[in-house]
Amino acid sequence: MSKINLDVWNVEDEKFWKNTGKKIATKNLWISIPALLLAFAVWIMWSIIATKMKAFGYNFGMISADMNPAQIADKLKEINSMYYTLPAIAGLAGATLRIPNSFLISLGGGRNVIFVTTLLLLIPVIGVGFALQDVNTPYLTFAIYAALSGFGGGNFSSSMSNISFFFPKRMQGTSLGLNAGIGNLGVGVMQKTIPWVIGFSLFGVIGADGNEIFDGAIAGLQNAGWVWIPLLSIATVAAFIGMNNVITGTPKLPSTLQGVGKTLYMILLGLIAASVGAYLLIGLKINMWIVLPVVVLLTLALMKFATPGEIKTNLNKQFAIFGNKHTWVMTIIYTMTFGSFIGFSAAFPKLCQDIFVYTDATDPSYINPNAPNYLMWVFLGPVIGALIRPVGGWLSDKINSGAKVTAISTIAQILATMAVAYFVIQARNSVTPEIFWWPFFASFMVLFLTTGIGNGSTFRSIPYIFNKEQAGPVLGWTAAIAAYGAFIIPKVFGQQIQSGTPEYALYGFAIYYLVCLILNWWFYQRSNAEIKNP
Repeated sequence: MSKINLDVWNVEDEKFWKNTGKKIATKNLWISIPALLLAFAVWIMWSIIATKMKAFGYNFGMISADMNPAQIADKLKEINSMYYTLPAIAGLAGATLRIPNSFLISLGGGRNVIFVTTLLLLIPVIGVGFALQDVNTPYLTFAIYAALSGFGGGNFSSSMSNISFFFPKRMQGTSLGLNAGIGNLGVGVMQKTIPWVIGFSLFGVIGADGNEIFDGAIAGLQNAGWVWIPLLSIATVAAFIGMNNVITGTPKLPSTLQGVGKTLYMILLGLIAASVGAYLLIGLKINMWIVLPVVVLLTLALMKFATPGEIKTNLNKQFAIFGNKHTWVMTIIYTMTFGSFIGFSAAFPKLCQDIFVYTDATDPSYINPNAPNYLMWVFLGPVIGALIRPVGGWLSDKINSGAKVTAISTIAQILATMAVAYFVIQARNSVTPEIFWWPFFASFMVLFLTTGIGNGSTFRSIPYIFNKEQAGPVLGWTAAIAAYGAFIIPKVFGQQIQSGTPEYALYGFAIYYLVCLILNWWFYQRSNAEIKNP
């Protein structure tokens, strides 16, 4: 048994687990968690960066001195919608990259994959640090770095698939819940960290007038990128030195060079598909509901037809999950939970800003003088959703059914969504919208709470629905499709904010949740269900 490649791994054997497996599995889990936390922080960092870009007047060079006030007002509305598009691009890329990541562990080995995918996160954080040094940096530059920050979103699928091979089935809910839950905490950590670090001005920034600014928060905004560099460097080294590849996850254990090469190649295919999607969305302005299936199908086609023979054979074996109807059922249900969590995490800060700060629809530059300090509080939503996620997995283990917990959390999720919509309407129609801040905020916290519980319960169900060979790829695939919530939700909110009807977005989400509740009952809870209460 080598130090990196473990060719004997039988954690369902109690003696092996106690004497050998437990220590190794725990070590890999505690290296995986901070790497995944940082991946989430980088992926969703645009949720905060977008609000600061608006506050500091980043206009992508689209406003000129010869424009009249009416033209400037129209252009500001367009730019505001573009701010929403940045986290949406990151969401699109992250979700797309999850598709190849779903199959990476069996190809490259857990240790090799986590090392490479964590190392790649340095590219967008360094890039965005430089881009934020000039208020007039072109939108295309930010769009490219938003797409590259999708590396962080992709990492979730490979990370979860990897951890599923280290622990026995009876501990899947807890171990996967810890990895995902604390990993998801990266969103809340980021939403608190970035507003704090931009207060330190170490370098200058080129302002709208072309002059360099050396003080104030705008000069520190570039720290939104720089702050992650030392942390990512430590996590990358830890993965390289301390993690393992196990035979159950990777039947043909590779060398480090082979594993790194396969990982980079598969990620490149996902990046090509994500780039095509971003071009369709921004360059050709094609409807998001057309872009989404095109990107998914293109990614799968590239993986099926543009891979070398050895990889193709392995992938074809894993693609067998698509012939199982439960793959599709669990994909829809899991998208309700994680897709909502990550989508709301990406959109929530900007939504708060548009509903409670910029409250005059006729004047995009008007700022409500009594607006709540939303950036002090928005981080709590992702934190609550992340911290409660292991509880969802643990509770499901306790009552021996993820489906039961999913049903209860979904009902609460529907009610919370309707409550948020109600307070959005009240705030929009009020001359003092700030009085509805706390009930709006409280309702959204319940929404985050329920998505977190559902996150844990649905992931617990998967190892009980699928065999060991299929469970890992299914975990990765469902997480990949669910991650498109980070693309869909900001984009839908951006469109509805521009139309003046953000509550319509919430109504649509509530209807979708109701469909998921019915699916969960039909396939896993009714008396003659094929698989009862997994």
